[in-house]
Amino acid sequence: MIIIGEKLNGAIPAVKTAIAERNAQLIRSRATAQEQAGAHFIDCAPGTAPELEYDAMVWMIGQIQSVTEKPVCIDSPDAALLARILEEGHAAKPGMVNSVNEEGDKCETIFPLIAGTDWHVIGLTCDRNGIPSDPEKKIDIAKSIIDKAARYGVRLSNLHIDPCVMALSTMPSSMKDFERCIRGIHAYAPEVRVTGAISNISFEMPARKYINTGCMAYAIRAGLDSAILDPCNTDMMSAIYACEALCMADKGGRKYNRAYRQGKIGDKK
Repeated sequence: MIIIGEKLNGAIPAVKTAIAERNAQLIRSRATAQEQAGAHFIDCAPGTAPELEYDAMVWMIGQIQSVTEKPVCIDSPDAALLARILEEGHAAKPGMVNSVNEEGDKCETIFPLIAGTDWHVIGLTCDRNGIPSDPEKKIDIAKSIIDKAARYGVRLSNLHIDPCVMALSTMPSSMKDFERCIRGIHAYAPEVRVTGAISNISFEMPARKYINTGCMAYAIRAGLDSAILDPCNTDMMSAIYACEALCMADKGGRKYNRAYRQGKIGDKK
């Protein structure tokens, strides 16, 4: 499971304040904590006003890279901004671009810049009509993104399709639909990875951690490859290690046992 750490997002009040005040210590400490907890990528999502976002992202990338060698996931709905970050070379090494979709020319803007490189990219299953509720429509959008990536020469194993997990509180079939998308995308292009912001499913539900970890278990069984989540959440990380062992992705539970010995999962009281 590829973990994309989500704790440096401007939608989080403490992070929003840190960006506005240029509080480097908070940004650095969160980056370090996510690395130590097992993140493979550190998400960098300033989420500020459009006129401030570029400067904020450049500053955040610098702070993250000052304390960790984990690759950065540059995260913005503005494809032109992401392209500028790529073209100017602010990332010390290839990381991840979050995201492209079928709304406008986002794929056409980003794919030529990362073709033939080690950059990963997330593709959202939405288009000019928004996020469809029908999983088959989401799979169709995924196929279009995959086909474009292949035409531009993007390495398909570096493409992560996000089927946009829906909230269980408003769509009772959200988990089954997510599973259908995971399997459908893999059936079309086995080398493409499927990802998701798992916590979306528990929006407006009580005791959200149980919904989130249950969703993760079902999703791993269906073939989920990566996830955008808080790696410092031991409940979620414990569920991931346990499910991978049970599904034989971690044969013999070696990674599970090692993570337990390192204090990354479980409760040793």
